[in-house]
Amino acid sequence: MTTMTDTSNAARFREFKMPDVGEGLTEAEILKWYVQPGDTVTDGQVVCEVETAKAAVELPIPFDGVVHELRFPEGTTVDVGQVIIAVDVAPGSGPAAAEPEAPAPAPEAEAPKGRQPVLVGYGVAESSTKRRARKGAETAPPAAAPAAVQAELNGQGTAAIPEARPLAKPPVRKLAKDLGIDLATVTPTGVGGVITREDVHAAATPETPAVPSVPEPSVEAPAPVQAVAPVPAGARETRIPVKGVRKAIAQAMVGSAFTAPHVTEFVTVDVTRTMKLVAELKEDKDMAGVRVNPLLVIAKALLVAIKRNPGVNAVWDEANQEIVQKHYVNLGIAAATPRGLIVPNIKDAQDQTLPQLAASLGELVATARDGKTSPAAMAGGTVTITNVGVFGVDTGTPILNPGESAILAVGAIKLQPWVHKGKVKPRQVTTLALSFDHRLIDGELGSKFLADIAAILEQPKRLITWA
Repeated sequence: MTTMTDTSNAARFREFKMPDVGEGLTEAEILKWYVQPGDTVTDGQVVCEVETAKAAVELPIPFDGVVHELRFPEGTTVDVGQVIIAVDVAPGSGPAAAEPEAPAPAPEAEAPKGRQPVLVGYGVAESSTKRRARKGAETAPPAAAPAAVQAELNGQGTAAIPEARPLAKPPVRKLAKDLGIDLATVTPTGVGGVITREDVHAAATPETPAVPSVPEPSVEAPAPVQAVAPVPAGARETRIPVKGVRKAIAQAMVGSAFTAPHVTEFVTVDVTRTMKLVAELKEDKDMAGVRVNPLLVIAKALLVAIKRNPGVNAVWDEANQEIVQKHYVNLGIAAATPRGLIVPNIKDAQDQTLPQLAASLGELVATARDGKTSPAAMAGGTVTITNVGVFGVDTGTPILNPGESAILAVGAIKLQPWVHKGKVKPRQVTTLALSFDHRLIDGELGSKFLADIAAILEQPKRLITWA
């Protein structure tokens, strides 16, 4: 009789685990719960918003029922694979039996120090994040319980680790592959024998700084810090936790700076005719309903210049010692958001007409500012534009977005004295800065590319003749 009650109760409750919402991610922070215990949910309903190292993502529940328990409060960082919500899928069928308690932990002397991974990259991840105690903890598995315990409680059995497979997370495996390092030859220093990024670098070239493999996020400048609580009287410093998108930005900055030999070139351009073209386009009926600004013309000029200098649209493949030239342009646009600076990109931008490009830019910026940019929208970029001029600065020396070989910084457009047709006149002037990977873009190619962009902006009619 007891067995029947336990079985029906187990079938009555379903648990939703933190998914890997981006390739290779191991954890995510719960930003906001949209439901509470007792609420009815339906298949496909969004129950919470989480933030990963790539973006903020809304998570839909994959079944119907009534929320029984939220396993973690807002602000908690949760490992991929851990249960975050339990749902009663058969409400009204009688009182729920008590849920099974987690097995008592092994004596401290026998337990290994730190958190132990089960299936590397999918079990518990190394983290120093402290989780706040939650209500009702006595009726649910501990927040930091290993994935093997969670699986056993769910009736799935305990996963085994192949003995011959070195322990390393997906980003570390990718780094080892990129550097041509056999993980079997690396001495692990991580908790539980896990190979860390530092271990891979030590095996490649001792004393080399760690280079995180963080795709997609922008790396050229930090976004404004979100509002924090008032500083207490007498306080001499404030500590702000680094996580989510901001953490990825910091890692990517280090990774890009120490892997690609950066070169930055500058050119100051008279863009008076470009500004006149922008004004004309705003009145063009074909551009009705889309936002027209200088960035649109600059983006189109860059696409035309890439067509004339295709070697810029490439990437260095360290593992195979090859230059991979891309025959498509996924144009990244750096966007400052409340959660940090991100770089979503316009897929196959080279095929878009000016009205289509304007619509794509408008949608990209709006989505980014709303915090709804998906990881897929930030993946696969080939070249980036960062418009630092909107902050009133003349230009900058941007760091390459990981996986790309060129980034164009656009400075503020200002009215300045300029020699035009032999006379000093007030003209609209800006400064462009192009940073590029000198392994595959030499000075000649980089200079020609930047000069082409400048020439188009000085004489924007060349958009038609060169397109």
